[in-house]
Amino acid sequence: MLVAAHWLTRCAAVLLLAATAAGCADTAHRMVSAVTPYKVEVVQGNFISREQVAALQPGMGRQQVRDILGTPLMASVFHADRWEYVFSLKRPGLEAQSRRLTVFFKDNVLERTEGDEMPSEAEFVASLSSKVGQPKVPQLEATEAQLARFPARPAPAAPLDAQPPAAAPATHYPPLETPRR
Repeated sequence: MLVAAHWLTRCAAVLLLAATAAGCADTAHRMVSAVTPYKVEVVQGNFISREQVAALQPGMGRQQVRDILGTPLMASVFHADRWEYVFSLKRPGLEAQSRRLTVFFKDNVLERTEGDEMPSEAEFVASLSSKVGQPKVPQLEATEAQLARFPARPAPAAPLDAQPPAAAPATHYPPLETPRR
C-alpha cells in the first residue's frame, strides 16, 4: 500500500511538471512571435548625384575624378582603365535602392562614363524620408495678444555697473618658504 501511494505521488508530480512545461512553452512561443527583431538600414558604396556626374568632363585626370566622385568601390587590377562606383541602400519596409556608375579611362584620363541615371541631391534626400509622418514644427514666435496674457516683469533695481565696487579685502599671505629651525 505504501509503495502504491509513493508511486502515485511520483506520477502526479511528473504529470504536473509536464503540464507546467507545456504551458510555459506555449507562453514562450507567443512571446517570441509577438517580438519583432530590429532591422538595420544597410548603406553600401558611394552615393553619386546627378550634379557630380555632370561635373565630369572627358580629359580629366584620375585625381580630378577621385576629387569629384570619391574613391571607387571597385578598382580591378585586371581592368586598370575602369573604376566602378556602386551604391545600395536597404531600409526595412521600403524598396531597396541600387545604382551603378562605371568610369572609363584611356591613358590615365577620363574617356567616358556609363551607368544608371543618378538622382539629384534633392531627390535623394527626399527619398530618404521615413514612412513615419514628419513632426509638425510649432510656431516659435508669440503674437502681441499672446504676450499680453503674461504679467510684465518688473524692471531691475539698478544695473550692476552703477553700484560702487566693493573694497577688496585685505589679504596677507605667509611667505612660500618658511625658515626652518
